[in-house]
Amino acid sequence: MSALPPVNTAHRLQLDPIATPDRLLLGPGPSNAHPQVLQALARTPIGHLDPLYVHLMGEVQELLRYAWQTDNRLTLPMSGTGSAAMEATLANTVEPGDKVLVAVKGYFGLRLADMAERYRAEVVTIERPWGEAFTLEEIEAALELHRPAVLAIVHAETSTGIRQPMEGIGDLCRRHNCLLLLDTVTSLGAVPLFLDDWKVDLAYSCSQKGLSCPPGLGPFTMGPRAEAKMEARSGKVPNWYLDVTLLNRYWGSDRVYHHTAPVNMNFGMREALRLLADEGLEQVWARHQRNAERLWAGLEALGLDLHAPRELRLPTLTTVRIPEGVDGKAFTLHLLNKHGIEVGGGLGALAGKVWRIGLMGYNSQAENVDRLLNLFETELPAFRAGATEPAVVSV
Repeated sequence: MSALPPVNTAHRLQLDPIATPDRLLLGPGPSNAHPQVLQALARTPIGHLDPLYVHLMGEVQELLRYAWQTDNRLTLPMSGTGSAAMEATLANTVEPGDKVLVAVKGYFGLRLADMAERYRAEVVTIERPWGEAFTLEEIEAALELHRPAVLAIVHAETSTGIRQPMEGIGDLCRRHNCLLLLDTVTSLGAVPLFLDDWKVDLAYSCSQKGLSCPPGLGPFTMGPRAEAKMEARSGKVPNWYLDVTLLNRYWGSDRVYHHTAPVNMNFGMREALRLLADEGLEQVWARHQRNAERLWAGLEALGLDLHAPRELRLPTLTTVRIPEGVDGKAFTLHLLNKHGIEVGGGLGALAGKVWRIGLMGYNSQAENVDRLLNLFETELPAFRAGATEPAVVSV
């Protein structure tokens, strides 16, 4: 055997154990995980085919059905973030040439359109300004004009703070023989959702917002109509990792190995969903609404304008217009560096125009609202143009 070459140590780092600051995450996500979820994540891993883990998988699936208010058989957490679950809804149901109608009213509608194009769909869009929602009449007209196989729409648009009214959309989709795909990333576990009553065929979400779990899992659900379309495909699902026909053999009754599941993330998801069920959906939804209204009233009392009209406003994500003459980014950096509080900025058409304040899951608490409002009242004036004592942003 020939001698091995010397080890290259150019990239060898000598590091201390990881240390991270405490942050209060009041941006668009992630949110702070519940302390009991963090304890669950720290448990010793077990095998992904261990009978105890297999039992836990069933508990997670059943609790996700409760959270979504659905009986869908194919309901499971994708091993990946919410964007993986988003892609899974399209990968499994869209075939080349299928027409996909995307209702775009913000950044994540644009992402749906981009993903659908990558699966060689014929993508058509309808659009509303970033701060508005679609009417039933607009959706019906688009369905009649385009005759799509899938209508994709965002329930809780994280970029704008808009909640899309869903009543009647599912009926329209049934009438026009198309699937209804719904983004519930910023609504699951925090905003009323009734997938079966709304006749939603496909939905996805994430672990790190209303469910009070760290990022890493993407809840996914597929109803019977979507399942039938998947089974009628002319070829294989073009994404092996997200192929529900394969994943169902692991998450279904067979428990056939597909990939090494993120065991500890599912420990955390199980604990997060247990806490949700213990509190009860009605109580969780009411808590989010109550704390959001406390925030809205406080911001408006300070003379700040909210971007979303009240009747469409999300309780999980509030968009606040940055006042004229205020350096919005400097203020958010000040909140982060001096006070350990994260508040988000705008995306896309709202970049530099709004702050995005999240009150999701474990973070939806009155004391968090009051703490943030106090900082807006006492420290925002120093960031207005012409302030006598300009704020110093630490770095």
